Amino acid sequence: MIDLKGRVALITGGSRGIGRATAILFAKANADVAITYRSNDSAANLVVEEIKNMGRKAIALKGDVSKSSDVKMIVKEVLNYFGKIDILVNNAGIWTYGAIGEMPEEIWDETMNVNLKGVYLITNEVVPIMKKQRWGRIINISSTAGQRGEAFHSHYAASKGAIIAFTKSLAVELAKFNILVNCVAPGWVNTDMCAEVFKDPAFVEQVKSTIPLGRIPEPEEIAGPILFLASDLANWITGATISVNGGSVLCG
Repeated sequence: MIDLKGRVALITGGSRGIGRATAILFAKANADVAITYRSNDSAANLVVEEIKNMGRKAIALKGDVSKSSDVKMIVKEVLNYFGKIDILVNNAGIWTYGAIGEMPEEIWDETMNVNLKGVYLITNEVVPIMKKQRWGRIINISSTAGQRGEAFHSHYAASKGAIIAFTKSLAVELAKFNILVNCVAPGWVNTDMCAEVFKDPAFVEQVKSTIPLGRIPEPEEIAGPILFLASDLANWITGATISVNGGSVLCG
């Protein structure tokens, strides 16, 4: 039912986890896809290969979304290859430990630079393209941490809460250009980001006990709502945050 044929999607952090699952799902819906990644050439190339095997166009661009020069390069290369950008998924992010009172300034800055500044930089580059097209879809990936806070990860929660506010602000600002801006807020997901803490079986059971649906989801289960927001089925939704967390955080 969802068909993105003729659309070009740019997905940051697309070599693994939620970004990878989203790139693959978009391609299955007939979109052409560009992904960004920071370091893992092999993983990024595998995503591109899988998408091309579906008969869609795909490229992977290595760069740091927190650096303006890298972002400008990325957007330029996507335009050179595809000629346009219809959909932007701001997915790239990091999650680290940081107890307040002990957190080094460098940890705070790194998180804000990647999780928040990176969203600003690439959105700032892509919006003029979408304005000229008078069509665009921007989906920002936040977190339950941005909705309720997260002890010992206040820097991460602050960056993700800011993304929700950024989403609401841009939704109003860009509505007249037919650019819809929405947010997806996952909870715990079985990704590389969580792999280290999930090595502890007791912790995994503790996490499951906080989720009414009783399990930890796979990245593909987050990609589905992202695809929905990029599709024509969501043409009357903007400024929304969709909670995709198995009922663990109920935010209206």
